[in-house]
Amino acid sequence: MPTSTSHLNFTFPVARGAQRFRELIVYISEKSRNDPYFGAVKLNKILYYSDFRAFELFGIPLTGVRYFRLPKGPAPKALIPIQNELVSEGAIRIDKVKFGDFEQHRTVPLRRAVTELFTEDEIILVDKVINELWHQNATEVSDASHDVRWRTLQHRDPMPYEFAFLDDGITESDIARTKQLASELRW
Repeated sequence: MPTSTSHLNFTFPVARGAQRFRELIVYISEKSRNDPYFGAVKLNKILYYSDFRAFELFGIPLTGVRYFRLPKGPAPKALIPIQNELVSEGAIRIDKVKFGDFEQHRTVPLRRAVTELFTEDEIILVDKVINELWHQNATEVSDASHDVRWRTLQHRDPMPYEFAFLDDGITESDIARTKQLASELRW
């Protein structure tokens, strides 16, 4: 029996969402300037966690852009075209930096982000995500994002914002309910 996904939000109407997405890229790049592990993978994950945590906490994401499943974890679908626009405008540049056996693509801000588009709580949330991921390299950040949300989807599938409420945690209540059902249903 096919399931309907019409009630899920793969994008979300956020006032000035496209502009907020652009400025969030600049802001994260500013704040991560001294993070030796900051590259494309980490930028993707900071954007993802910031948007999805905002949806979970505030009921609305920061940008409302579409995210999808990629091999290295969830990523905003519009990232590369928007980065290219920001490069063309002189707002950022992308440096290719040798990092061990890898080439890191670092987004470097060339101007300050317009943070007035965000509330204080939203900026605090983004800063918290940046701080949580600071000491993780691309592989660690990528592996951590391969949670139940990521595992539920196929390659390039869009990720609904409602997935913000899913987690890998099993509570005592979950265990008790499973035991109760197993007993009742004689599993």
